[in-house]
Amino acid sequence: MKNLVFDIGGTSIKYGVCQDNRLTDTAEVPTLAQKGGAHILETVISLIETHSDYDAIGISTAGQVHAKDGYIIYANQNIPGYTGIQFKKNLEELFHVPVAVENDVNAAALGEAVYGAGQNYDQFLMLTYGTGVGGAVINDRKVFHGSSYSASEFGAIITHSDARLSGDDFFDGCYEKYASTTGLLQMIKPYRPELDTGRKIFDALEDDQVVAIIDKWVDEIMLGLATLTHIYNPSCILLGGGIMSQPLILQKIGEKKSRFIMPSFSHVHIAAAALGNSAGMWGANYLASQSAT
Repeated sequence: MKNLVFDIGGTSIKYGVCQDNRLTDTAEVPTLAQKGGAHILETVISLIETHSDYDAIGISTAGQVHAKDGYIIYANQNIPGYTGIQFKKNLEELFHVPVAVENDVNAAALGEAVYGAGQNYDQFLMLTYGTGVGGAVINDRKVFHGSSYSASEFGAIITHSDARLSGDDFFDGCYEKYASTTGLLQMIKPYRPELDTGRKIFDALEDDQVVAIIDKWVDEIMLGLATLTHIYNPSCILLGGGIMSQPLILQKIGEKKSRFIMPSFSHVHIAAAALGNSAGMWGANYLASQSAT
């Protein structure tokens, strides 16, 4: 089976061809998000038109997605006019093949479930750390979507109640403000403002104060992981996002686990995701294959 797969983010649209469990012909183009949702749809259409002889199309995308009907339920103003974009309806009418559409974190988690670090677990949670924090719940290779396809907004867990109660923004006091890569940058900025990317921070580990700030940031990560562990009792929690490739983070999580998580939950395995930036495309491939059977 040959599928075209896309992973639409705020900065770039990654795409490729999946056939016989091989991802080939991968490339990316700028999203040009400021041009809006209609432009993104047209970009995807133009990329599909360069291919032939495929069986299905899979799309992983930013935003809240109605996975059954394949449209964007909600997206913030990082992509103007994205809310309501009808991927499945438009692409199936144009190209006459099944189209599957899923939220990017859900798609990445499915990719890990079928092809990556989640293969040995019937159920697990996945979190991705970047500008914010995204989440997904996987059970038997299926996404838990909730009542309106908007479940697993783990970034909205309230971890700092005073900030939430006194704040004006919905995410004041919430997990993603503190545990995201953005949160780490905000913590490091007063001390060394030149360390303005995660890579630069982890290249400065010879500075004991930088290591100490990272340690406090991992405490913020653990607040969310402890809450989720005690609520869901998963077999495994996978951590994705580029920053989670840093071995020091998983090392510190392992060291702190017993302080934050009850002994009766000590079996819960916390590990890095395996598929990196291709996880969303792999998940889109799995969903495309399912839609064509």
